[in-house]
Amino acid sequence: MPVPRGRAEPQVLIRGCRPWGAALSDVQVSDGVITEVTAHDPAAPAQEDELDGRGRLILPTFADVHVHLDSTRLGLPFRPHTGGSGVWEMMLNDRAHWREAEVGIVERVAHTLGAMVARGTTRVRSFAQVDVDCGLERLEAVLAARETHRRRAEVQVIAFPQAGLLREEGSAQVLEDALRAGADVVGGIDPCALDRDPVRHLDIVFGLAERYQRPVDIHLHEPGELGRFSASLVLERTRALGMQGNVLLSHGYGLWDGTESQTRALVEDLAEADVATATVAPGGGRGIPLVQLTEAGVRVGLGEDGQRDYWSPYGNADMLDRTWQLAFTSGFRADVLVEHCVAVATAGGAAVMDRARPRPASVDDRPGLEVGADAHLTLLPGDTVTSAVMDRPQDRTVIHAGRVVAEGLELV
Repeated sequence: MPVPRGRAEPQVLIRGCRPWGAALSDVQVSDGVITEVTAHDPAAPAQEDELDGRGRLILPTFADVHVHLDSTRLGLPFRPHTGGSGVWEMMLNDRAHWREAEVGIVERVAHTLGAMVARGTTRVRSFAQVDVDCGLERLEAVLAARETHRRRAEVQVIAFPQAGLLREEGSAQVLEDALRAGADVVGGIDPCALDRDPVRHLDIVFGLAERYQRPVDIHLHEPGELGRFSASLVLERTRALGMQGNVLLSHGYGLWDGTESQTRALVEDLAEADVATATVAPGGGRGIPLVQLTEAGVRVGLGEDGQRDYWSPYGNADMLDRTWQLAFTSGFRADVLVEHCVAVATAGGAAVMDRARPRPASVDDRPGLEVGADAHLTLLPGDTVTSAVMDRPQDRTVIHAGRVVAEGLELV
């Protein structure tokens, strides 16, 4: 009997599915939590609330922990890329055009978040640009989308000073206003390269974090030694303020192009301070030492970044596609490593959003489907998890808190 849509189910049995590609199993869900995983019994009598897994894989839902929902153009006519070079020029290009879109920002953000849910992402950490140009308008659009999809997804919103905090008068005040308006996380960006005063920049970011008891997420596009210097300052602040477990470094493009000893030391420092990191699986050799970070105990998540916006023509709301990109740009071929990319994109991101959740402890660890885990689940076909990454099948059933919220890439 199909599971009724659109309401929370106190009890659901998902029959005939393969957790992380293992043997055919039945997964019992009660009150939004996995309560039992047993070998599939085809002779067992049907239950009133039952979902036919059809022999598909079952995985934790994806967690996109680095997405800019407020700049999305998904679903709109394609436009040529007009951005310049560097963060400041790209920001100015976005600023010049984001109000010109064919539909309003509230509708655009809600559409993109819904498309992400339909493809299997029910945990989201989105940036919302706040500056002297847009004020809180873009933040309010992301908060509105969170409310629209509140029964389908868990969303954290980062107040993000894309234009920096020191280049335009009033920027720091807008950032504080965003926290008062409901932002969950304090953002920062390139303390040296953009604001050219890392002490003042980090004073503002960590000062607000301490005052409002919010975590911190800092974009680092800075190259090489400059990026490592900024990272060292962030680590220093984290320790001094006792914010271990509440700080994340996004991108970190320049952190990993140093010597082997520099990389090893930085990995150890991140682990010791429990500073997480998020990657968008960039090309051009700008990736992260994923295996080394995992084995050291660093929380690592994956994100899609912009979604076909004024910064980039890339992005399609599909984290399974971005997982393929993570495996490809990492040079992974072995099944265990490709599957690890799925673990990072699911359980890894969940642990970024809440450090109490289980993270992949090694490249062959597959958390997120054990008894007691939240019933945020995706069913999809595939001979193996790796084959699903390669094929990116469209036959997906998405479950959030024990309730079916999408079927066949459509919300329900």
